[in-house]
Amino acid sequence: MARKILVVDDEAVLAETIAYNLEQAGYHVITAADGNSALDAARSERPDLIVLDIMLPGMDGLEVCRQLRRENKTATTPILMLTARGDEIDKVVGLEVGADDYVTKPFGRRELLARVRALIRRSDYVPGGEGENGEEPEQERRSANRELVAGPLRIDLAGRRVNCRGQDIELQPKQFELLAYLVRNRGTVLTRDQLLHNVWGYDYVGDTRTVDVHVRWLREKLEEDPANPKLIQTVRGVGYVFRW
Repeated sequence: MARKILVVDDEAVLAETIAYNLEQAGYHVITAADGNSALDAARSERPDLIVLDIMLPGMDGLEVCRQLRRENKTATTPILMLTARGDEIDKVVGLEVGADDYVTKPFGRRELLARVRALIRRSDYVPGGEGENGEEPEQERRSANRELVAGPLRIDLAGRRVNCRGQDIELQPKQFELLAYLVRNRGTVLTRDQLLHNVWGYDYVGDTRTVDVHVRWLREKLEEDPANPKLIQTVRGVGYVFRW
């Protein structure tokens, strides 16, 4: 069955072009031209991915994203934001409110399809990884249902669920994948470029603030004191490391 993608853009020509390219690649596409219609379509159609323009009449794309992330049915649906060239603030804010990735206008067909495929692919499985010695750490117990255990964390890879200190934690797709990758590689300092390549799944053309934003989200949800993180630590000038 073809994957379903919701394209939200009030520029009719651009929306039709995006829809055509996605359909040619084998996807089933539905469209919406404003924020309220986008919310209705996301709730009723349950798309596998949403391509969402920030600049929309009425309710803008950022507010649409915020609302979708608050609802159980759409909380984990991958969202690819469309931003105007040079609008760095929009890119960062888009990630802050729950977008998984962004592409800057104007963009090419290949770039769009690469990002769409990566988001859908990554929503289907968790990226791999190894411990410090090239093998899975002994503490990383992998049961029949593929579970990672690290300190206060229990990560159900098959069910894509996270429990921390006995509390179930809801994570968006990229947050989940980043956490799983960090835990798989516990004790190893990972650069931002490494994380972009291995978690986002392609040669990312954006900037490394994407990683910083997602790490901050994880800390807010997992750390007892996000200002003084114990699990996901910063290695200044290099990147991040999961320690336990």
